[in-house]
Amino acid sequence: MDKTVITVVGKDTTGIIARISTFVFEHNANILDISQTIRMGIFNMMMIVDTKAIDIPYDEFIDRLKGMSSEIGVDIRCQKEKIFDMMHRI
Repeated sequence: MDKTVITVVGKDTTGIIARISTFVFEHNANILDISQTIRMGIFNMMMIVDTKAIDIPYDEFIDRLKGMSSEIGVDIRCQKEKIFDMMHRI
């Protein structure tokens, strides 16, 4: 497995989860875990995906996903799980 953590934050609008999960599906990545909350109109989501079988180079997958930020009106960030874990150690 090759896990990537995708975080999405922004004003809540219809279809955010659908757009991102569709993109993930279309490129053969697998959603392993997803959580989302909406507080005071602010959408916050964390998705862990397995990118081992993606059909495009990893850097292109990430760049395209981040490129969706302006289309959807949210901030999208991606990190390999290993880097995410090292950055958030106590």
